[in-house]
Formats: sequence, C-alpha cells, structure tokens
Amino acid sequence: MGLARSWLYVPGHRADLVAKALAGPADAVVVDLEDSVPPAHKQRARETAVETCGSRPEEVWVRVNGAGTDWSDDDASALTGSGAAGLRVPKAEDPAAVAALAERTGLPLHLLIESARGLREAFDLAECHPLIAGVSPGETDLAADLRIRDRRELSWARARIVAANRAAGLPSPIASVWTDLSDRTGLAEDSTAMRDAGFFGRSVIHPGQIDPVHHAFTPDRDEVEQARALLDALDVAGDSAAWVDDRGHFVDPAVVAGARWVTELADALDHSPHDHDEPAGARPGRSNS
Repeated sequence: MGLARSWLYVPGHRADLVAKALAGPADAVVVDLEDSVPPAHKQRARETAVETCGSRPEEVWVRVNGAGTDWSDDDASALTGSGAAGLRVPKAEDPAAVAALAERTGLPLHLLIESARGLREAFDLAECHPLIAGVSPGETDLAADLRIRDRRELSWARARIVAANRAAGLPSPIASVWTDLSDRTGLAEDSTAMRDAGFFGRSVIHPGQIDPVHHAFTPDRDEVEQARALLDALDVAGDSAAWVDDRGHFVDPAVVAGARWVTELADALDHSPHDHDEPAGARPGRSNS
C-alpha cells in the first residue's frame, strides 16, 4: 500500500467503469460500495466487487459501507474470502469494531477518519489489529463534523493522522480526494503540499486527476541523483554517525533514512507496470520528503 501514488475510486455498480479503471494508469483501484452507489444498486455493486476481486486477485481494494448501515454486514460477508487486496473502511471510530471486522474478513483494512471521534481514536485505530494497513482522512466528512469551513484549517488534524500511522509503523497516509475536477493546478499544488506534510499518494475520483498526482508523488531526477550520491558518500565515509558532505550539508542517520526512502521509491516506480506519463526530472526540483 505504501508505494501507490493514485487510488482511483470507481462506483461498484458500473462494471464498465471498473474494467476501464483496471486497464488505466492508476496505481490502485478502489471499487466503491458506499457514497457513489445509490441504495437501489448496492447489491449489484457488491456482486461486481466480488467478481472483480475473483478475476484480479490482490489488485482491487473495496470501500465498504460503514458500520451500522443497512449494507455493512452483507458487504463483510460477501468480501470474506474474495481475494480483495483489502477493504477501505469509512467513518472508522471504534477500535473494537474495526478489529472485529479484521478478524471476520481476514483482509487488510485501510481506515478512513471522517469524524471528531475517529480523529480522537486515530492512534488506537492504527494499532487495534495487525491487519490495519493504514489510516487516512476523509476530509469532506471530517471538515463537516468539525464545522471547519476552510479545509486548509485541517492541518492539525492531518498531522495527527500522519503521526498515528508512523507511530504504529504504518506507511504514510493517503491524501484525501480533491473535489474540484476542473482545477488541475490546485490539485497539483495541494498534492505537493500534502506530500511535504507527510502524506504519500492520493485518492482520486476521475482519471484526469491521475497525472498531477503521479507527478507530485514521484521523485524527480535531481532528487534521486542527490540521494544516490549521498548513499555513495556513506559507503566512503564508513560508519561515522554524522558528517558534512561535499556540498556543505550536514548528514546524519535521519538524512540517510530519507535518502534511502527516495531511492527505494524511485527503484520501485521504475519497475511499476504502469507507464510514467512524464520522464523523471520534468518537474522543478524539490526537497526530500
């Protein structure tokens, strides 16, 4: 989960769109059974999700309906043993209920924090079961519950979720959906800001959002070359705890860890089955995340 840059939501009752998404450039596909599916089509969406997981094992995530809804129990029953890569769990609030879902389905769970109560429990949710794969914000619902009008004011909540993931040894959280489909510039700028704030990857709701998200979360050539040079210098410097490199920059174990993350990410993306839309280095340089 920690290497996917784009997570494309697709309404589960639209089998044609699910197939198109799986053939497209998104790093991960999330078949949605929740918000994008009208009540009359929940059963069809569930059947599509199960069929898709059966034909594409370990490639499909499914967002189920939240606990306490009319559909959550049927979702859990249908997806147990489905071969899904994992489940996205909306409105996660109760660590005991989440742990019970993990035990029941045996599937990795990606939890969405969408309420003040969920935010309060973020650290316990992240550690409530070994199958927890990550915890991320669902910012539209979260902002509404907190009565926040400007989503930029969620920075403190985002930081709490970042800390909850890393304290539990989980990957960096996935950024929430950018809802203005016409504003690709805003999406690109916000994705870069989210990356710098400790997030990796982003949920998207349209294929047109994938390119800006991939660009934001792909290390550029200069960044990768600098990271490799630092690691090469580490080999020369030996096991010294800290040193000053040839550019006059102080290097310590934390800087080395950041360089390793950049090079490992770049190597993983080089071997990704998805084509890169733009060569590394096509974007302006940036600092290490």
